[in-house]
Amino acid sequence: MITVLGASGFIGTRIVARLEARGPEHQAVRRDDPMPEGPLGHVIYCIGLTADFRSRTFDTVEAHVCTLLDVLRRGEFESIVYLSSTRLYAGSDSTSEQTPIRISPFDVYNTSKLAGESLVLNCGQPGRVVRISNVYGEDFNSNNFLSTVIRDAITKRKIVLQTSAESAKDYISVDNVVDALIAIATTGTESIYNLASGINVSNGELTETLRNLTGCTVDYSPSAPSVIFPPISTDRLRAEFDLQMSHVLDDMPQLIESYRHDQS
Repeated sequence: MITVLGASGFIGTRIVARLEARGPEHQAVRRDDPMPEGPLGHVIYCIGLTADFRSRTFDTVEAHVCTLLDVLRRGEFESIVYLSSTRLYAGSDSTSEQTPIRISPFDVYNTSKLAGESLVLNCGQPGRVVRISNVYGEDFNSNNFLSTVIRDAITKRKIVLQTSAESAKDYISVDNVVDALIAIATTGTESIYNLASGINVSNGELTETLRNLTGCTVDYSPSAPSVIFPPISTDRLRAEFDLQMSHVLDDMPQLIESYRHDQS
């Protein structure tokens, strides 16, 4: 049995769809649904905020910590997988799972994610943390970076970026995320995993691909800073699971076609 908490979100809905296609016993707990009674089996905790966390401080802490605490206290489960973020490595020299995490109390996202990780790893039940990089897919109403630039390239025919062309980070397909999370929930042996492509892609590479595919123009703010995240180590994930990762630049034509079809 797999229980997906946060089953109405971007990742949660796709986990449920994959489980329905494969056939294992599962249950989906969506926003405002009551917690199911009885054994939950392997729990995948997808409840969380992403692009809008800066304007929703209390909701961020509620999702990442408070609701989680209630599940850990009252739920009956075999194991729990908590979705965290590779944002925790910002400013670090190393991105291995053993890297000590340094956070600022002014960073509510990272602080709340780290608190959630600590709860899961110290709850007295089998718990696993999965730190995920920047997830992409058919999420075109999102305010996440990649969804926004694809939308602007097609609808406005112009992209204006507030970070430099050299800025770079890791992108991972939601399909890869779904496969990995199900595998980790059911057979994972480690406490913490990085879930990423392992390859940084720069703003310049992304926008050049979008310009070639859509004919859009690209401008950068004159004072745009360079924000370069450290490459994410995926050695642990690859050593345990046979996962073939997609590449965001290769997937860009399909993402653009999907957006145009969605808007037609």
